Amino acid sequence: MGADLLIDGVSVARGELTVVRDVHLSCPAGKVTVLLGANGAGKTSLLDAVAGVIPVTGGTITLGGRAIHRLARDSRAGLGLSYVEQGRSIFGALTVEENLAVVAGRSTKIERAYELFPELKPRRKIAAQMLSGGEQQMLVLGRAIVGEPQVLLIDEMSQGLAPVLVKRLMPFVETAAKSGIAVLLVEQFAHMALQIGDRAYVLSVGSIVLQGDAKDLLNRPDEVRHAYFTGQKDSHGGGTAAANGASAPQQAEGRHP
Repeated sequence: MGADLLIDGVSVARGELTVVRDVHLSCPAGKVTVLLGANGAGKTSLLDAVAGVIPVTGGTITLGGRAIHRLARDSRAGLGLSYVEQGRSIFGALTVEENLAVVAGRSTKIERAYELFPELKPRRKIAAQMLSGGEQQMLVLGRAIVGEPQVLLIDEMSQGLAPVLVKRLMPFVETAAKSGIAVLLVEQFAHMALQIGDRAYVLSVGSIVLQGDAKDLLNRPDEVRHAYFTGQKDSHGGGTAAANGASAPQQAEGRHP
């Protein structure tokens, strides 16, 4: 299970505004690739383009060596690309188990979600809309994994959750990667994300302005903050200069890397 995802020179527009510019990013199978950036940096637009929600205006996207940037969203999903979007999209009137069965079908696959999130099993007959925010996010992630994806895109799974719940969810990302899945994680809790990541990129106003080994960037917090705030390239990361106006990267307790 798992295939490399390669984003090569991708640009994305919303309306007449270019929001992602010439992004090069590699997500190897079995690794966690972290994408950091302030609100409005273009992170969600990039993931939307990879998933096929919106088209690219330039560049190529390949999955396991196959070009997918011209394929429809359902075709990309059929090739093993799973997208966990912001907002915890669930079927509220369906039970937890029914939500999982929509993707999994077989009960043996559903058990995989319960292994990862045992909190869900005693609530399997409860309507999903009755779950807490943290439980709903577990359900969304569990539903993604039972689909047996090759690539997993996760956009801000921490949104609206307390740091203690985000800590609970991070091991899931590591487990997914260890199973061979290529994981691309967009996350505002930079410190937590860098702790579990393999490689990391910082996006500022649509351009990559810093990149490197995740553990290395974890030990260079001032440089990461500089990339967030100024969008300027540095001697380690590279990328075109971008405008300022970024908000600080967050982490639990300190909310700075």
